Amino acid sequence: MIASASVVEKLIPNLAQFAGNDLVVTSPRDGAVLATLRLDTAAEVDAKIAASVVAFRAWRDIPAPRRGELIRQLGDKLRAHKEDLAQLVTLECGKILEEGRGEVQEMIDICDFAVGLSRQLYGLTIQSERPNHVMQENWLPLGPVGIISAFNFPVAVWSWNSALALVCGDSCLWKPSEKTPLTALAVQNMLDEVCKDFPEAPANLSQVILGTYEQGNQMVEDARVPLISATGSSRMGRIVGPKVAARFGRTLLELGGNNAMIITPSADLAIAIPSILFGSVGTAGQRCTSTRRVLVHRSLFDQVFETLKKAYAQIGESKIGDPLSASTLVGPLIDKLAFDAMQAKLAEVRGEALEVFGGQRVQEDRGADAYYVHPALVKLPHQVEAVKEETFAPLTYVIPYDSLEEALEIHNDVPQGLSSAVMTTDVRDAEFFKRYSDCGIANVNIGTSGAEIGGAFGGEKETGGGRESGSDSWRAYMRRQTSTTYFGHERPALAQGITFDV
Repeated sequence: MIASASVVEKLIPNLAQFAGNDLVVTSPRDGAVLATLRLDTAAEVDAKIAASVVAFRAWRDIPAPRRGELIRQLGDKLRAHKEDLAQLVTLECGKILEEGRGEVQEMIDICDFAVGLSRQLYGLTIQSERPNHVMQENWLPLGPVGIISAFNFPVAVWSWNSALALVCGDSCLWKPSEKTPLTALAVQNMLDEVCKDFPEAPANLSQVILGTYEQGNQMVEDARVPLISATGSSRMGRIVGPKVAARFGRTLLELGGNNAMIITPSADLAIAIPSILFGSVGTAGQRCTSTRRVLVHRSLFDQVFETLKKAYAQIGESKIGDPLSASTLVGPLIDKLAFDAMQAKLAEVRGEALEVFGGQRVQEDRGADAYYVHPALVKLPHQVEAVKEETFAPLTYVIPYDSLEEALEIHNDVPQGLSSAVMTTDVRDAEFFKRYSDCGIANVNIGTSGAEIGGAFGGEKETGGGRESGSDSWRAYMRRQTSTTYFGHERPALAQGITFDV
């Protein structure tokens, strides 16, 4: 292990029990080995699922406000370890430390949200057409929830799901990305510590499954797991969705994004440019909400491109580097595969581009297995087919348009439908955009990247259609039951006025 082993050992004191030779966990920061782990066998995955069923049957009978108290205590635990966990996030996935802190804060925020929700799992009282009848819509715990998380938000996505699932009365199974398993073990250890002092918490209420596709697929295909919440690529969703549907299970899919920001003639560029920069190069372009396309009115097209080009040059000169450094804005890509995908896309689009700026590998002295890149800016005469495929890297296309109607046509002409934004000071343009953007998120005068837990997060089309976090997304983790009770003394009437006399 490297010098960063101290934070690993502090957050995962039981790391030795996971040691093995199946998986080498490295840091994208410098390629150093953080740990070597063994993966769960098929028998162990089966046993964890069985144990999750047992835990669910006990946990569902605990009053929801008491379940909320467990999550409140988890939030306090996260507060106490925020800085250490943020450092581990940075070490393992490469995002800058400030974003690591933000991710842990998201976990704290969703815990707060879920605590309040634990007293608001409301059903309905429905007026019956029959005398002396009362109808109710009840929401009941669903069962073990399988959570598959991605490397770019290695802990926040788990918390969005588990905080709600646990207050709803479900147990949880977590298969983290094989690129970021240590953060999962650290968070699981925190929850285990909370559960240890929480008398109502059954054993195995939440468990981590260490594995790759094979272990994840086993959970996906198991009918004992009624809901699979999976975050990742659209390609992954095409595999997970049909498999769960084949066994009549449920899915909550958060998949790819190909997000665009529209710059209208009335846009305040002092607001727009910083929003583009964070959306495009924040997290080294490795967010599902990253800004991939900037659609600019032709009257501003050259000006916006040149302004962005200067900003990208400044970032390249002094803001790319060690993600643990306070002065860094752009850390490394997760691995060589991400770098190669970026280079392949640049090669594909170069022949159709008016100009390509950046995109080269930088700071190679940080390690042979550390892939830092200069963010790339591509000026296009129009939207080309290559743009319609998401590239998980700091690669941004600038595309002109002539009317807002045309901009929305370009905007919607991609398979993904996650996040969108418009920059305008014209309320008519803003309302037109919100009505016709086909994305699950439509922002006005803020960027595509970043979301608060108070609003449901997710998108349409190849983004999967799922919704996590705020609003009524808790219903995904429960089952709906309609109940009718007759309280009269005579023979009850039948619905729709039907008579059935014998």
